[in-house]
Amino acid sequence: MPAGTVAVAVVQDAGLSHWEMYELSIALAVFGIPHEDLADPWYRLRLCAAEAPDVPGGRSGPPGDGPGVPGAGFSLRTDHGLDGLVGADTVIVPSVPEECVDDGREVPAELVEALRAAAASGARMVSLCTGAFALAAAGLLDGRRATAHWQHTAELAARHPGVTVDDSVLYTDDGDVLTSAGATAALDLCLHLVRRDLGARVANQLARRLVVHAHRAGGQAQFIDAPLPPSDDEGLGPVLQWATEHLARPLTVDDLARRARMSPRTFHRRLYEATGTTPLQWLLQQRIARAQTLLECTDLPVEQVGERSGLGTAANLRRHFTRTVGVSPTVYRRSFPAGGLTPSGRPSTGR
Repeated sequence: MPAGTVAVAVVQDAGLSHWEMYELSIALAVFGIPHEDLADPWYRLRLCAAEAPDVPGGRSGPPGDGPGVPGAGFSLRTDHGLDGLVGADTVIVPSVPEECVDDGREVPAELVEALRAAAASGARMVSLCTGAFALAAAGLLDGRRATAHWQHTAELAARHPGVTVDDSVLYTDDGDVLTSAGATAALDLCLHLVRRDLGARVANQLARRLVVHAHRAGGQAQFIDAPLPPSDDEGLGPVLQWATEHLARPLTVDDLARRARMSPRTFHRRLYEATGTTPLQWLLQQRIARAQTLLECTDLPVEQVGERSGLGTAANLRRHFTRTVGVSPTVYRRSFPAGGLTPSGRPSTGR
C-alpha cells in the first residue's frame, strides 16, 4: 500500500508520562518527519487527541490543546479530535493512560468508540506497548495474537481472555491489526510498517537515518533472562562467575557442585533458590547469552559461535538458539553488524 495517512491517538487525563511520551515520539519520528527523497509522497501524519481537562504542566481545553507531560514544562498541541481517526489509512495507539494498566481503570469510552469507527472504515490498526489495552477494549484483538511490554502482558491476558497474548515476541503482524512490545520494539514495528508499505530499501535507509538496526524480526524474543545469584552469595557467586568464564568447556552440574564444595542436590537447591532456575537451565541461558554476544560483536562462523558458547555443533546452536530467542542465529546476526570487529572479536585497527 502507499504511505497514506497515519493517525495517532493520544488520550491522557493527567498528562503523558515520560514513557508514554517516548512511545508517541517513535511514531512521530517515523511517520511525521517528511522523507520525500526516500518516497514521494511520504506519510501524512494526523495527531488526534481527546478533550483534555486541566493538566498539571500542560494545557486544558478542546482538541487543539492536547495533553501535557506533568512536570516536563511543555504541552502537546493537536489539530484533530479523536474523530480524526476515521478515514485514516493507519491508526496508531502508542499508549493508554497508566491508570488503565496499573489501576484497572477502563480505557476511555471516547477512545474505544473512535477506534471501532476507524476499524470499521477500513483502517489498519496498530498498537505500541500499552496501546494494546485500547485495541483489546475495542474488541479488535479478539481471536487474534497480540503482544505488549512483557511487564504488562499478564494483565492484558487476564483482562481480555479472548486475546492470544504472546509475551515472547517484539511485535505481531496479523495483516490489518499489528501490536508491539514496549520501548524500542515500537520502533521495530514502525519500521516494519514502512517496509510493508514502501519496501525494504526505503525502510533500511530510514533506519540508517535514525541510527538503528534496519530489521529485527517480530518473532525475536523481548529479552532472555539469564539470572546471576547475589554477589554476596559466597557459595554460588564465585563458581558461577567461573562457569561464565569457561562456557566453552563441557561443564556438568557435578563439576559445578564439586567446585562449590556442595553435593549436586544441595547445589541444585541453592541455585534454584538464588536464581529461580535449575543448573542445566542456567547453563543453557548463559550459553545462549554468550552466543548472542558473539553474533552481535564478531563475524565468527556459526560453527565457532557454537563451540565458544559451549553449545557444540552449529546444528545444536541453531536448535537451542531458535527455541529460546525465537529466530535463527543467522537472522539474529543480521540485526547486529560486526561494526569494525575482527573475526576474533577484537577491535579493528583500521589498517
